[in-house]
Formats: sequence, C-alpha cells, structure tokens
Amino acid sequence: MDEKIYKYWIGSIHNLRAKKIEAILEYFTSPKDAYLASYESMEKMRKICNEKKIHITSKDVDLIMASKDKEKIIKNYDYLCKHEIDFITKLDDTFPDKLRHIYDGPFSLYIKGRPFPSDKKSLAIVGARECSIYGKEIAKHLSGAIAREGVIVVSGLARGIDSYAHIGALSVGGNTYGVMGCGIDLCYPRENIELYMNMQNEGGIISEYGPGIKPLAYHFPMRNRIISGLSDGVLVIEAREKSGSLITVDMGLDQGKNIYCVPGRITDKLSGGTNNLIKMGAKMVTSPQDILEDLFSFYHNDNDAQLKFNGILNEDEQTLYDELGLSPKHIEDLHGSTGLDMGKLMENLLSLELKDLISQPMKNYYIRKYST
Repeated sequence: MDEKIYKYWIGSIHNLRAKKIEAILEYFTSPKDAYLASYESMEKMRKICNEKKIHITSKDVDLIMASKDKEKIIKNYDYLCKHEIDFITKLDDTFPDKLRHIYDGPFSLYIKGRPFPSDKKSLAIVGARECSIYGKEIAKHLSGAIAREGVIVVSGLARGIDSYAHIGALSVGGNTYGVMGCGIDLCYPRENIELYMNMQNEGGIISEYGPGIKPLAYHFPMRNRIISGLSDGVLVIEAREKSGSLITVDMGLDQGKNIYCVPGRITDKLSGGTNNLIKMGAKMVTSPQDILEDLFSFYHNDNDAQLKFNGILNEDEQTLYDELGLSPKHIEDLHGSTGLDMGKLMENLLSLELKDLISQPMKNYYIRKYST
C-alpha cells in the first residue's frame, strides 16, 4: 500500500478521535509505521500516551489491530476513488487551515466537490428548519449578496434556512459548502438531492463520516463544530429559544467567531433565539453590509434603502414594488395601501412578476424578490 492508503486507514478507524490519532502518529512517526506495528508496540505506545494524559484504552488498541485488513482497506479506498470522493487528513496540505486548531476538531474529512479554499472569507448561515416565508427569502437574499462578494457560504444542507442559504449562494454563482451529519455518499434529507449534486460544482459536500454512515441524531451537534470552524462568522436567521442552531453559535463563540443575527418580531416563536442573542451581544443584521464591513476592512457601506428602476418600471409598478418586502402582503392590503383599482393592481402585479421582481409564495400574497 502507498502512503495515501495508510493515511486513509488510520483516519477512517471508526470512533478513534483526532487527539488519539495524533498521539499515535507522534509515537510511530507515520501512518505506515503505525500500521506495521505489532500488538506489543501498540501496548507500549498506549502506556506512554496514558502517562501524557492522553487516554488510549486497551479497547482502542484492539480496534486498531482489528482494522488492519489490507484487502478491506484497499477495497474501501477504491470505492472512494470510483465515486470521486476525496479523503484528506491533517497530514495533507489541502486540509482546511481553519479546522486545524479548533477544539476536538476532525482528523480527517471526506469531500465531494472542490477542496475548501483557505484564502477566502467564509460565513456560516444557520437557522430554523421550519422557517417562515420571510426567513426563506431573507436567507436567499443575504446569502446571495454575501456570496457575490466572494465569501464562501457554509451550512448544513438541512431543511429550511440551511437549504435556502445554499440556494442563495448558487443563484449568483457563488461558492457554498454543506457539512453533513451522515456518510458523505448519503443525501439527507433526500429531498435535497438536486441541491446536493449542484453544490459539488460550485463548492462541495463535507463530512467526517465515511460512506454508508446513517444520519444518527448525535452526529448533527458534532458536525456543527465543523460548520462554525470553517467560517469567519456565524449568521443566525430564525431560531427558537431552544434551537439546534444555538449549538453552532456556542461552538462559534468558543472558537472566537463573530455572531450575527437577523432580528424578528417579538411575537414570533422563531424570533426568540435570535432576539435573545442580540440582547446578549450578537451583531444585529439588517443588510448584507453589516456582515461585509466586518469581513473586509476596505468594504464601503453604501446601503440604498430603496431600489429604484428608472426607465424599467412605470409609476404604478414602482409604487407597488415599494410597498412590498419579504413579508407576504395580501392583494387586498395592497389594494388599500396603493389606492390602485383592482384591475390596475392585478395588471401591475402580473407585470412585476414577469419582470422577476416579485413572486407569489401563496395565492394572492406577494413578496419582493430582492436583487443580490
């Protein structure tokens, strides 16, 4: 076996954490030497590591020795190559620098798509799975605006805010990475299969779990340390007071990352977590510039409060457009606020839809489609 397969062997031993692998490699100097080591040598290594307060058990040694099945190792590695799955470890230059020094970081990663760039800014975007229409639209808007400036969008490919963050980045040709809580070859949830495939062309899928590993509940809190670890900041869009997104925030804080939150109405349960974070010191985000000015010291905040489309929209269309935001408005409300008769109103709403400036998420409810 060549060196890359020896690295794959030690990095893929199930339930062997990074700190233990690093201690083993410090003792044996290379994955190959560890693989060739006898049981007696492993036991000697275990005792020395334990003296250094790195607790390697006899069970760990048994697990390592049992994993030395050359035929199985080569077969599994060939499976990765056949399915275009990259396997990288801390021993490789392509391992993300941002993960090298986080607490309890992974020793190895499986990647489908492009290597994670080490020279770009990145932002984690997380939030509620059962998000509102407003949350959906604001996630796409902010993600697209951030990605357009060259910032990598990182999330967990889950339902709700995660998915819309990835979609927003892809919509402007930006780079986005999804960190999975299951095997790299499994798309979870299954409904995101198209997104899972498209992301590999403009970023990638990342997991510390090898092919076939099921999406077990305890995997997801663990993967959150990678989402925050890969990022320069964490943005939360809609989260209840007790939300899984807050785990990512806690890990981001431990890693010294900036925390950003989109505020919500005080009567909405989905705003409880985000509004509390703002009270505790998270930066309130009301535009992409609030984040970009932190990521780029040279960034100029030129936030035009209202978009105007001179020569594109007539007066009635501009009036309608100005009335709309990311919270759906019913046609009757628009009728009252604009003073347009219903016939004119319907005509101008259709015109704005055809110009791709507004959309109808529910029958007779309209929202603005923000340009990113």
